[in-house]
Amino acid sequence: MSVLITGGAGFIGSHLVDHLLAETDDRVVVLDDFSTGSASNLAHLDTDRVETVHGDVRDGSLVTDLVAESDSVYHLAAAVGVKTIVENPLDSLRTNLKGTENVLEAATADATPTFIASSSEVYGKSESVPFAEDDDRVYGPTTAPRWGYATAKAADEFLALGHHAEEDLPVVVGRYFNIVGPRQTGQYGMVIPTFVEQALDGNDLTVYGDGTQTRSFTHVAEAVSITHDLLTTPEAHGEVFNVGTPDPTSINDLAVRVIELTGSDSGITHVPFAEAYSEDFEEPDEREPDVSKLHDALGRTPTVELDRILRDVIDERTDEVPAR
Repeated sequence: MSVLITGGAGFIGSHLVDHLLAETDDRVVVLDDFSTGSASNLAHLDTDRVETVHGDVRDGSLVTDLVAESDSVYHLAAAVGVKTIVENPLDSLRTNLKGTENVLEAATADATPTFIASSSEVYGKSESVPFAEDDDRVYGPTTAPRWGYATAKAADEFLALGHHAEEDLPVVVGRYFNIVGPRQTGQYGMVIPTFVEQALDGNDLTVYGDGTQTRSFTHVAEAVSITHDLLTTPEAHGEVFNVGTPDPTSINDLAVRVIELTGSDSGITHVPFAEAYSEDFEEPDEREPDVSKLHDALGRTPTVELDRILRDVIDERTDEVPAR
């Protein structure tokens, strides 16, 4: 089998490459423009089963050619991180919308099984916690850039489900909830690697807002395993699934836990969202997935606890992790 992973040099994509190499005999083709992905994420690989193509998912002819040579597709390429979305809203929209359209159109030609990576951002600022896949979505105004990203990911889902309904494309959508683990960078606003780096450097941990907002964190190893299983489960095709761990924690508590696990003397500094981003920036209070649908489909859900996730991130950055 030949598998195409768009965004395969990114954080999640590179772990999916590892998973496929370990669990299958597939040949993997990575398409990445290296705007947020990195060659270092694939540098550990020593195999002729992986081919890397430097290109843009918005290049329709390139995507068409690569999909035509593939037996399945994992579409992970996207503009990522709150910082990226706020600072480059137009480029983010074009990447997330045009890229997905290109992949789906190409996959439809040969009915190539396709996974579309979506996001918990699709739920917007809904207060119907935990979030279920068929819940209503609540968004802010179009003047707030964050909701452009949420809208684009929702549009990606509509495109995927439309291709399934009208053209019988075997496609599945996974809504990722804060996927975390080794290789993730804090460069684009990801909270755990940012906190770990600050703690290890002895700097105060920067908490935006009052820190009472809660998030559910999922280990990347479990996320990519579930991603693979969803695409290879025919009954999951044409459906949307939350991919996350239903164990929310506040950002304040997360900061305290990182300080404890690193043995750091760092403090915690709170910075208003308006100061960090813009006056019209909105931050949802909660992000917790209902994973009952995922359990019904696969018989399992993510179970790795937050401390294990934090230790894995810390281990990547230091040789010694203080005992609890």
